[in-house]
Amino acid sequence: MADAPIGRARRLPPELAMLRISNARHRLPAVFGTGLLIVLALGVMIGGGIFSLAGQQAATMAGPAVIVSFLIAAVVCLLAALSYAELSSILPTAGSVYTFAYVAFGELWAWVVGWALVLELVVAAAVVSRVWAAYFDSTLQGFDVTVPSFVAEHSSVDKGTGWIAAIVVIVLALLVMVGSKLSGRVLATIVAAKLTAVIVVIVVGARHVDSANYTPFVPAVKAGADDRGTVLQSLLGGSGDAFGVTGIFTAAGIIVFAFIGFDLIATAAEDARNPRRSVPRAMLASIGIVTALYVAMAAVLVGVRPYGELDTGAPVSDALRSVGSGWSANVINIGAMFGLTTVVLVVLIAQSRVLFAMGRDGLLPRGLARVGVGSSPSRAAAVAGIAAAVLALAPEAAKLADLLVLGTMFAFAFCAVGVIRLRRSQPDLERGFRVPFVPLVPIVSLLATIWLSLNLTWSTWGYFAVWMVFGLLVYLMYGIRHSALGNREEPPPAPPEPAPARPGGRPPGAHRAGYR
Repeated sequence: MADAPIGRARRLPPELAMLRISNARHRLPAVFGTGLLIVLALGVMIGGGIFSLAGQQAATMAGPAVIVSFLIAAVVCLLAALSYAELSSILPTAGSVYTFAYVAFGELWAWVVGWALVLELVVAAAVVSRVWAAYFDSTLQGFDVTVPSFVAEHSSVDKGTGWIAAIVVIVLALLVMVGSKLSGRVLATIVAAKLTAVIVVIVVGARHVDSANYTPFVPAVKAGADDRGTVLQSLLGGSGDAFGVTGIFTAAGIIVFAFIGFDLIATAAEDARNPRRSVPRAMLASIGIVTALYVAMAAVLVGVRPYGELDTGAPVSDALRSVGSGWSANVINIGAMFGLTTVVLVVLIAQSRVLFAMGRDGLLPRGLARVGVGSSPSRAAAVAGIAAAVLALAPEAAKLADLLVLGTMFAFAFCAVGVIRLRRSQPDLERGFRVPFVPLVPIVSLLATIWLSLNLTWSTWGYFAVWMVFGLLVYLMYGIRHSALGNREEPPPAPPEPAPARPGGRPPGAHRAGYR
C-alpha cells in the first residue's frame, strides 16, 4: 500500500523520471527532428480553429474584431509556450505537463493535470472529427455530387449521430497504432497540402475584400444575446453579452482552441531527437507561423463577407462561394478536410503518449505502457481512439469545445507555476531553454491564463468540475494503490554496455558467444 495517504508528498525525482525512459523495457523510438515536430504542431494548429471558429466567433461574439481576439490568444499561448519550452527541456518525456507536475508538485497534482489532459484530447478529437464530417458534406456538394440523405443527415457539426466522424477517428487511430514513422510521413504530406489551401484562401480572398465589412470593427454590445453568460460577466454584474470589448476577450478564450498544438509537441518529446533543444525550438516556431497565418486568414474572412453571415458549418468556403469564387471554395474544402484530418491524427498521437506515461507510472493500467510492433503505444492509441469515436457519435459533442479549452488553460497555469517552483527548488537541473525574466513572465502568463479562463461560461466550469471529481475518485480507488512511485518500484536496470573490442576485433568471450 502507498505510504502517503493521498500521494500529496510523493514527488517524482527528475533523475528517476529520466531513468524510466532510458531503462524502460518498452521505449518509444526517437524519430522526430525539429522540422517534423513543427509539422506535428501545425498538423493540429491549422485546423478547426481557422476553418470553423473564426467565422463562428466573428458572427456571435467579436465581429470584425475577431482579428484582435486571435492576437490576444496568440500572446497568451506564446507566454505559456515559454514555460512549456523550459519544462520540456528539463524533462523531455511523453507525459508533458503531467510529468512536469509529478516532479514539481507531487503525484496527486500530477494525476489532476493528467486527467485534465485526457479530457482535453478526447474532446478535441471528437469535436474536430464532427467538423471534418461537415466539410466532407460541403466538399461533395461543391463538386455537384449527390449526397445520400443518410450521409447528409449525420454530417452536421451539432446534429445527427456522428458515425462518419467516428469512422474517421477509428481509421486514424489505427494509423497511430502502426507507428510513429508512418504517421509522421502521412502527417508531413497532409500538412503541406493544407498550408497550400490556406495560402490560396488568403491570396484569392484578398482580391474580394470589401472594406465596408470591417465597420463597425467592434460592434455594439447586444445585451442578452448569449443567455449562458461567462464567469467574468457574472462577477462584474453583466449578462451573456455579445460584441463590445467583452466579446473580444470572450472570443479570445474560445480561440485558444485554434492554438492547441504547440503544447502537444511536449507529449512527443520521447519520440524526438535531441529533445532538450528541438522541442522548445519547434514550439516557438510553430506559434509564430500560425499566428501570421491566422491573422491574415481572419482579416480576409471578415473582409470578404459580413460578419453576421459567417456562422455556418463551413464559413471559409461559404464566404468564398458567396463572392463567386467557387473553385477556390472547393480548394479550401479539400484543404480543410486535410487540415482537420491532421488535427485528429496528432491529437490521438498525443493522447496515446499521455496514457502511455500514466500507465508507465502505474496510475492507469500498466497495459497502456506497452509498445506494439510498430514501436508505438498501440494499446494506449486504441483506447484513445475508441473513447474519441464514442464521444463523436453524440450530437452534444460539439458543445464541449469550451471544455477542452478550459482543460488546456488548466495545463497552462500549472506550467507557469511549475517553472517558478523548479527554479527555486531545483535550480541546478539541466535546462536547454530558460524562460526570461523569471518570475515576472510566468506570473504574467498565469494571470493571462486565469483571465481567459474566466471568460468561459459557468456551465463549462461546472462540467469541468464534475470531470475532475470523477477523476479524483478514480485515483483514490485505483491510481494511489498501483502507483509505481508509491510502491517504491524502481525501473529495471539498463542493459549492459557491450565490452570494448580486443585488438583482433572480437570482444572478450567472443568465442563463447558464437563468434567464428
